[in-house]
Amino acid sequence: MDKNYEEKYHDMEEWNWWFVSRRRTILSLLKDTDKKARILDIGCAGGPLLNDLKQNGFENAAGADFSAEAVEKCKARGLQAYEMDAHDLQFEPNSFDLLIASDSLEHLEFDEKALANWYSILKPGGRIIIFVPAYMFLWSEQDTVNFHFRRYTRTNLVAKIKKAGFHVTRKGYWNFGVFFPTSVFRILQRMKNKISPSKEAKDQLSGFSPTSNKILIKWMNFESSIFKTLPYPCGVSVYAEATKPTK
Repeated sequence: MDKNYEEKYHDMEEWNWWFVSRRRTILSLLKDTDKKARILDIGCAGGPLLNDLKQNGFENAAGADFSAEAVEKCKARGLQAYEMDAHDLQFEPNSFDLLIASDSLEHLEFDEKALANWYSILKPGGRIIIFVPAYMFLWSEQDTVNFHFRRYTRTNLVAKIKKAGFHVTRKGYWNFGVFFPTSVFRILQRMKNKISPSKEAKDQLSGFSPTSNKILIKWMNFESSIFKTLPYPCGVSVYAEATKPTK
């Protein structure tokens, strides 16, 4: 990842509505999780989720990231993090009670290899939570700049998780409310690029006014409060929860 872009990314993930909402959604899925559970945040970046886990009383959360800069940022915040390739995380088998991979799997060229590795380091009966970007037709310059290899549908994400040996307990789409405006924007953007191709992919991490950011966070809080009981037919992201069988 370009270092200037990485620095910008690490700054925005602290306050931007997308990142804040995703972290809050993940925390809402952990309400019944033992505070002493050993947790690994795969692709932890600068550690905002790890910090939130710590603030919410989780005592044994650690992160892993390919970026040395991201790991150093975590350590500077007093968080435990390891510089590792998520294709082959170097932990003992059956090490963790919970794995969290929020927008990480799409960065890995060999996602099935990574899932098999993640399965091995999860304890029998342990749980994994995965969020990934949805639908290849939503592919944009942001995916290119972010070094994504693919976007997913609910069906192919679940198929890959099951192939690794996991038992899928929940699956669906997230970010339903912004799906349609995002779809229109991406389609129009592609049409524009065909007419006037850009020489270099540009990121779409743009700033939001504080008011707009707060409104979007409130909307996503509302959406996340009902997505557990009302499955959305589509969304900008796909999520899945799965467990490692005990036998």
